[in-house]
Amino acid sequence: MSILVVGSVAFDSVETPFGKAEDVLGGSATYFSTSASYFTDVKLVAVVGEDFPEEHITGLKEKGIDLAGLKKVPGKTFRWKGRYDYDLNQAHTLETHLNVFSAFNPEVPESYKDSPFVFLANIDPELQMKVLEQVKRPKLIACDTMNFWIEGKPDALRKLLKGVDLFVINEGEAREFSGQASLVKAAKEILACGPKTLIIKRGEYGALMFNGGSMFSAPAYPLEEIFDPTGAGDSFAGGLMGYLANTGDLSEDNIRKAIIFGSVMASFNVEAFSLNRLKTLTLPEIKARYSEFKRLTHFEDI
Repeated sequence: MSILVVGSVAFDSVETPFGKAEDVLGGSATYFSTSASYFTDVKLVAVVGEDFPEEHITGLKEKGIDLAGLKKVPGKTFRWKGRYDYDLNQAHTLETHLNVFSAFNPEVPESYKDSPFVFLANIDPELQMKVLEQVKRPKLIACDTMNFWIEGKPDALRKLLKGVDLFVINEGEAREFSGQASLVKAAKEILACGPKTLIIKRGEYGALMFNGGSMFSAPAYPLEEIFDPTGAGDSFAGGLMGYLANTGDLSEDNIRKAIIFGSVMASFNVEAFSLNRLKTLTLPEIKARYSEFKRLTHFEDI
């Protein structure tokens, strides 16, 4: 089953203690789409400027990503510049230039409107609502957000969550949104807003899922080399949603598997700057790391 994703396509300039990259391909929808493309068909809605090179469009198409919803308009593409210190869970934004993204008004092509899976990447919750008004009875609607929207448009975000099945958020944002220090209490507050399932991303510490009265904890994969955590959360979401769309199974057991596939994709993403590692992945590598996750977390009952 296909996934519709709406979000940003951008140029990133990133510096970490292990290197730096200038004006490389980034954006929430880009990372998500590339990650999810290993599992299912992806339809992307975003906007770029006339400075966006054809080679990036070709690269996305080569991953099988449908770009009928990608608009190229006069102006410059969204740019973000950031730095990571040795705490790679925390990005320090140095510059943000929204450019053409500041006027982004997502228009879902007719051929996308019956997509069974919808992912609303991190954009204004009012724009996310506009997307939901254009789609036809999806099987699963998931979304992401960030502290900027939690602080700036909390009412719009709460309204959005009433129509969302699965909500992905990081642990700092979960605490801020709920006002709770405990992630367990935070999850109860957030689930009361409408989502059936909440997944809290914890960076190098893994992820937590809350689904009704049950909870699932997944580790992060211990890596020898980490270069750039930019896009790790979006790659996680892409693997998660890609596997769910591939199987069409929304049972709790299958969501747990999907979380591990999400963690697999995030672990590959951080091994290089931009999408350089995701673009060269193979399915055998993905399956092998999934098996390594299984061995990493397995233990016998008493």
